[in-house]
Amino acid sequence: MLAAAVGAFGVAWWLGLYLIARDPAKPILRRTAYGLLGYSLVIACEALIPTVRAADWLPAVRDGLLCVPAVAWTGVLLRLLPDSAAGRDAADVWWRRVLVPVTMLAAAGLVATGGFGGSPAVSVPVAVSALAPLAGGFGWLVASWRGVRPVVGVLLAATLFFGLGVSALVLGAGWLPTWSVLAGIGADLCLLGVVVAAFDAFSEGETLRPDMQRSALTAVVAAVLFGGQIALAMSIARSAVMVSLLLGSVAAAVAVQVLANPLHGLLDRLSFPSAPGLQTERADLRGVADALPRRAATHHLAELPPDEFDRLTRRALSHYGDLARLVTSPLTELPLVAWRLDSATSPEKPMRDHRHAATSPIERATELKALLLESITRLKPPSGGDFGVSDEWRHYNALYFPYVVGLRPYSQRARNAGLGETARQALKWFQTQVPERTLHNWQNAAAKLVADDLRARGFSAPYDRV
Repeated sequence: MLAAAVGAFGVAWWLGLYLIARDPAKPILRRTAYGLLGYSLVIACEALIPTVRAADWLPAVRDGLLCVPAVAWTGVLLRLLPDSAAGRDAADVWWRRVLVPVTMLAAAGLVATGGFGGSPAVSVPVAVSALAPLAGGFGWLVASWRGVRPVVGVLLAATLFFGLGVSALVLGAGWLPTWSVLAGIGADLCLLGVVVAAFDAFSEGETLRPDMQRSALTAVVAAVLFGGQIALAMSIARSAVMVSLLLGSVAAAVAVQVLANPLHGLLDRLSFPSAPGLQTERADLRGVADALPRRAATHHLAELPPDEFDRLTRRALSHYGDLARLVTSPLTELPLVAWRLDSATSPEKPMRDHRHAATSPIERATELKALLLESITRLKPPSGGDFGVSDEWRHYNALYFPYVVGLRPYSQRARNAGLGETARQALKWFQTQVPERTLHNWQNAAAKLVADDLRARGFSAPYDRV
């Protein structure tokens, strides 16, 4: 049983960290990851319970940690709702500011009173606070079925079984062993995590399997290398300390592998404090190397429906300042990108067949970035000046200042020091005159204009007319 528990712990821990490492800025990935990491800690407690004598507090801690996957997956269901769902944004704010802190406080009270087997006056309200919002989010997503992708049915089925499994533990059904219910919950959570990762890869125009497969294989090798030594020692003597050391070694080995990029970034900042340029260059190279397994096979861009091409353009614009993410964009395969790269090296002999261009992914991403900037600049009104607040400026402002300049007008943690006069004017205008939802709508409309421009130019490279 211990081997199975360590395996389940390692899988949940790895998948949670993998989702965070994909893109920590995306709420749906973070929330799914928090649920998986919380579940992994539940499994760790379950593995330790038989080895700790008179440890009545461990089951209570396990029960308290069970609230984490439930509240986290409620937040995931809210992010899966279509943007057009009425009240979606307000519900998301309520989840972050009310439900999460209230559930965590209730979970702490549950631990203090002995878990779900303790005082009903505490356990029942905690069960309601954890499961009722999950059921509500489930029902809301079912009601919005026509506004979401059909594969959401997989998520709904897994969510249903996850809720039933948590309910069996919370309500103390007792008709199945605890470990079997936890195994079912873990299977549901892992399925949910993989499907969410697939959603993210699809929305980015990336492929998932090679990148996830490499991360999982490396994590297994690292976990076996370090945890296997402790497992051998445990064949002689098993104790709570040894089990804790085994779980900690597996967790550390997996974390070092999955979070290698940010760890290298931290080491670079400590090792090269006086060379910020070197830090940036090394970070860019690491980012590109990590992104390469996510690049999907050749896309037939000319055959894509307009709305799909618009979606890929919107994604590319949102990654304008992140060259590593642009590397994975299917738009790097535009014929115009290949022609411009080829003509830059041989201007007197335009390329006849762009498929023979011997260019690296980072060169293609850099050229795509230049194309995007050109398309954004075409949205600038011809009236002159660098900034304006009239209606004709809205599309240019909505893309240029947030993506090219890097303004984050609604972020409390954004660093806006060192901005030029024009950027400061734009920042103040966004913060005082443009609601966040309005800016989002402007960006969608402007991204469609950029997509139209890319379609018009990207498939009519000059070599087609030579």
